Amino acid sequence: MNSLIQADNIVTKFGKNVIHNGVSFEVNKGEIFGLLGGSGSGKTTLLREMILLQKYDSGSMSVLGHDVNNITDKQEKELQSQWGVLFQFGALYSSLNVLENITIPLKEYTNLSNKVMSKAALMKMKMVGLPLNATHLHPSELSGGMKKRVGLARALIRDPKLLFLDEPTSGLDPKSARDFDRLILALRDTLDITVVMVTHDKDTMSQVLDRFLILGDKKVQFIGNYEELKQSDSAYLKEFVNGK
Repeated sequence: MNSLIQADNIVTKFGKNVIHNGVSFEVNKGEIFGLLGGSGSGKTTLLREMILLQKYDSGSMSVLGHDVNNITDKQEKELQSQWGVLFQFGALYSSLNVLENITIPLKEYTNLSNKVMSKAALMKMKMVGLPLNATHLHPSELSGGMKKRVGLARALIRDPKLLFLDEPTSGLDPKSARDFDRLILALRDTLDITVVMVTHDKDTMSQVLDRFLILGDKKVQFIGNYEELKQSDSAYLKEFVNGK
C-alpha cells in the first residue's frame, strides 16, 4: 500500500507560538484518515498545509509526490486538479445557485462547454444524494446537510484522487451526520479515492476512519485505529474514546 501523503518532522509557528513541533505521519492510498485533537491542537492547520493554503516552517511534506513547500506554479495547479476540498461550512457562493456552485472548478480549470459542465454537475449531485430539482436553489434556501452535499459535489466534480474534509459532520443533527458518514464510505469504495478529514465526531472516528492521528502538546500523541486507541492507558487519549 503506497502512501499519497508523507509528513516528516513538521514544525509550524505563528510568530513565537509553536503549533506543531515535530509532527510525522503518512496517509496510504485508499484509506480514510483522520486528523484529531483538542481545540487549538493544529489539526486544521495541518490540513491547510496539505492543500497549499499555509506553509510550515521546517520538516518536509509531500502530497502525491510533490514537496508542498517547494513547488512551481505549474506543479501547484497540477496538484490542485487532483484533489477536492470540502470546507467546514460548505464555503458556497451565496449569489450562485447549486448548479453554478458545483461547476465553479470546471469553469476555472477547463474549457468544457456549459452543457458538458451541467451534465457533470448533475451526475455528482446524484452521487452525493442531492435531488436534481435543487439545481436552481441558492444556499440560503438549503439546509445545513444539503449545503455540505453541494460542497461535496463541487469537491468531486473533477474526479480527484484525494478528498479533504474539514469537520464534515459539524453542525448536523445526529441522523444527518450518520447519513453523511455512510456517504463518505460509499464514495471511497465507489470512486477508489483517498480521504483525509478533520473531525471531532466519535461516531465518525469509530465507524468511518481506517486510521487517525491525535495531536496534543504540539506533537502526535497517537496514530492508529479506534480499537488500538481503546487499549491506551493515557488519560488524554481516553477522553477521545469517551467522546469528550
